Amino acid sequence: MNQHCPAGHAGPPSETDLHPWMRYVAMGDSFTEGIGDPEPGNPGGTRGWADRVAEELNKGHHDFAYANLAIRGRLLQQILDEQLEPALALKPDLISISAGGNDLIRPGSDPDALAETLDSAVGKMSASGATVLLFNGPDIRDTPVLGLVRGRVAVYNENLRTVAARHDAVIADMWSLRELSDPQMWDDDRLHFSPLGHHRIAIMALDSLNVPHQLEPLHPAAAPHRTWREARSEDLVWAREFLVPWVLRRIRHQSSGDGITAKRPTPGPVFGPVDRSGH
Repeated sequence: MNQHCPAGHAGPPSETDLHPWMRYVAMGDSFTEGIGDPEPGNPGGTRGWADRVAEELNKGHHDFAYANLAIRGRLLQQILDEQLEPALALKPDLISISAGGNDLIRPGSDPDALAETLDSAVGKMSASGATVLLFNGPDIRDTPVLGLVRGRVAVYNENLRTVAARHDAVIADMWSLRELSDPQMWDDDRLHFSPLGHHRIAIMALDSLNVPHQLEPLHPAAAPHRTWREARSEDLVWAREFLVPWVLRRIRHQSSGDGITAKRPTPGPVFGPVDRSGH
């Protein structure tokens, strides 16, 4: 039975007290790749929640290694076909997977069938002896375009709870993160999370694993008041710059991930972004 980290300990922690994992592999799509959270000094030019989690897991563990196989635009079956066997070949003791989001926003997608497909893959991950961290979807009620598939996401999430229970996986519960309803948690494209959103999700993931960490919640600054006309103008700019290209890619059966490779295909240490302030 896979165990996640026990509660806090008295006295100075040893490496094993901090958490039990030495090799973490992240699987998924743009969410796990870190799109919306740019960091020029990082592989792939992104940071994201998974890098932030790995940075915390790395602290106090001199032999810790992290790989990130996620590629933007990937559908669930593509993630499993391209990433599952390479992930298992890296012999991780912790695997995270967030998959199915790109499927759910497509017309006619079946959240029950998607969960059934994911179930067998999570079974393979769990059977390898690794702890599996399984992400559900956020509540996208107030998000343009994505909000239209809120019902499918809710059904998928309930199925994922069953999958997690069957295979002793840990659920990273994004649906319960009410803070993600704040527009500042989202990137300008309104399809991916901002650095603020990725930071909050990293905290939730570490808390789900019961890992002591040093991340503190960051609170959005008060949003400036916008008139109806200003808001309408922003919506039109967003539709032209982000929505229309997104729709056209789907019509043409193109993906934002075409030609993209995994940013961290081999496990290694991760230390966080370089401090450019000179301190």
